[in-house]
Amino acid sequence: MALYAIGDLHLAFGVDKPMDVFGGAWTGYVDKLRAGLSRIGPEDTTVILGDVCWALDLSQAKEDFAFVAAIPGRKLILKGNHDYWWTTAAKFYRFCAENGWDDIFLLHNNCYEYGGFALCGTRGWFYEEDKEGTHDEKVFRRELIRLETSLKAAGELPRLCFLHYPPRYRGYTCPEILALLKQYRVAACYYGHLHSDSHKLAVEGDFDGTHFQLLSADYINFTPVKLLD
Repeated sequence: MALYAIGDLHLAFGVDKPMDVFGGAWTGYVDKLRAGLSRIGPEDTTVILGDVCWALDLSQAKEDFAFVAAIPGRKLILKGNHDYWWTTAAKFYRFCAENGWDDIFLLHNNCYEYGGFALCGTRGWFYEEDKEGTHDEKVFRRELIRLETSLKAAGELPRLCFLHYPPRYRGYTCPEILALLKQYRVAACYYGHLHSDSHKLAVEGDFDGTHFQLLSADYINFTPVKLLD
């Protein structure tokens, strides 16, 4: 039994938007994902840190989620900034039930237990939104509420936090999210979203009591990282 995590699969079976067009590490990325994910067993749990696929709705996402469903064990999914298929939890679970997938779950306003740890998380927020002039204070505050709801749900369990957006980035921090991580004594925070040249701007390591680590797929060679046995 093991806990794994990986972000940003960016699957595109239902739409014509494969990441291969970016070249570099993304060339042949689906085959790389298949090889990397093959290390996961039926007793394992895998957290996918957002940007699962490019589909615009669940009908377009069917083949992408068939790929996810084929990963052995329990799968926990965060929302990413490109997960346009994302809808209500009720609609998502109905979609899964219609396709016979009973081991895919949303990490959204809740938490899950693994090996004595609480697995918490949400999408988070990122400075790009401000730079592009589209900052929405309501959306930001909603993400803070979702994160705290997830962290509170852990009760007395030690917490691991999974975000799509990095709460720390060279030249930028999100003080509100970092304050929550400190308040709830989060042991580690794992995030995705950063690709290609942005990798060098990632901030990893220990900070204010929490360990930070980037897990976007192209950063970890499309192989999920084992976090716990």
